[in-house]
Amino acid sequence: MTSEQNKTFDLSASFKAYDVRGIVGETITAEIVEAVGAAFIDVLGLEGETVLVGGDMRPSSPEFSQAFANGAATRGANVQLLDLISTDELYYACGALNAAGATFTASHNPAAYNGIKMAKAGAQPISSESGLKEIQALAEQYLNTGIIPAAGTRGEIGVHDVLKDYSEYLRKLVDLSGSRPLKIVVDAGNGMAGLTTPAVLGDKLLPALPFEIVPLYFELDGSFPNHPANPLEPENLRDLQAAVVKHGADIGLAFDGDADRCFVIDEKGEPVSPSAITGMVARREIARAQAAGEETPVIIHNLLTSKAVPELVAKDGGRAVRTRVGHSFIKAVMAEEGAVFGGEHSAHFYFRDFWNADTGMLAAMHVLAALGEQDGPLSELGRQYEPYVSSGEINSEIEDKAGAVERVRVDFETEDIEIDHMDGSTFNAKDGSWWFNLRPSNTEPFLRLNAEAKDQATMEKIRDRVLALVRA
Repeated sequence: MTSEQNKTFDLSASFKAYDVRGIVGETITAEIVEAVGAAFIDVLGLEGETVLVGGDMRPSSPEFSQAFANGAATRGANVQLLDLISTDELYYACGALNAAGATFTASHNPAAYNGIKMAKAGAQPISSESGLKEIQALAEQYLNTGIIPAAGTRGEIGVHDVLKDYSEYLRKLVDLSGSRPLKIVVDAGNGMAGLTTPAVLGDKLLPALPFEIVPLYFELDGSFPNHPANPLEPENLRDLQAAVVKHGADIGLAFDGDADRCFVIDEKGEPVSPSAITGMVARREIARAQAAGEETPVIIHNLLTSKAVPELVAKDGGRAVRTRVGHSFIKAVMAEEGAVFGGEHSAHFYFRDFWNADTGMLAAMHVLAALGEQDGPLSELGRQYEPYVSSGEINSEIEDKAGAVERVRVDFETEDIEIDHMDGSTFNAKDGSWWFNLRPSNTEPFLRLNAEAKDQATMEKIRDRVLALVRA
């Protein structure tokens, strides 16, 4: 590797709290990636060990995978290239093969971006608190000296395809063979679900299930020619909603670019909230754990999910544990509590049987199982899990975020409320009729509002009152 003379590398623009993400050719290049691959081996002490490396359908992913593998092999690790994978395939491989790994993806970010998600053996997450900062510092050192020192023995680089094993593993966790016939529209957004959906839910690698799959944008294309692969934005669901109605389908599924998140649309073309999906899957996982002899299965939910989730968990004999927003918090608490399942308002779903990692496909399979084992439509089934009305997340661009929150606190101090500060500020009406949370973004000048109430009128009244104060 060569370094431009007098150039000082600072990777802080691309190293985030949980992963690496940057603009291809600017803040993430093959040279940088090779140094990160070498540092990954050193920081985690993986010389002589097997390391797994894959990537998504972005044009730069194959080159970056190879560069990372070269850096890792230089430092003495044996690399297995997994080729094209979804992020949850990486977690599967790191868990099933008990090996550390990395995948190249920028999830739902636009085409100009790529990044690296890394995991330790057993799919344990790597964040800025568990090795990522050290990897950044060592990679910068290698880049600034222009030399990656060779280990005693250079590692070997081979190829390992995990798609069939991943698909078989998921099918063992949720048996869909007895489902009633379902017509399913899947919007892969030109992302990795275009590869994993035919493998897991179709008959490409395994016996056919009683499903008719209508594919939308299954062609792997990291330029995202149809719409951004970010189903959290309502406009990116419109094609799926229209297709579900047009084809008379039972359900629609939308995945993000690296397919670790899944969003659900009912037969009327209406979204089923991630909180409702959390409740639906939690009910199934509690029942399964209880059948196996677990007295009080634990379910994790972040503080922005509907309060219907902890209410349902308690009713079904489980124990709900509330956490901050963010996958590193969820995964840590999942491990501490031995939780069977965890869900977030952003459609990340975590499973103990999946090494506490998040997988959109396994969550989708649970929803298909719940729908397929009864005769009613998804709109009726989903309604059981959505007794409250939510505002969704609303961003206000404000420089003085603390001042805005203080204005809200002063205005509401005469109300009969409780305020907690687990993550931002959550205002709870003591009579249970509403709650809202205000969270400052760590990376942008945004204050984020999420509100929920017993009915539409109450939600709108609270939402509009808070926004008027915030934006005053």
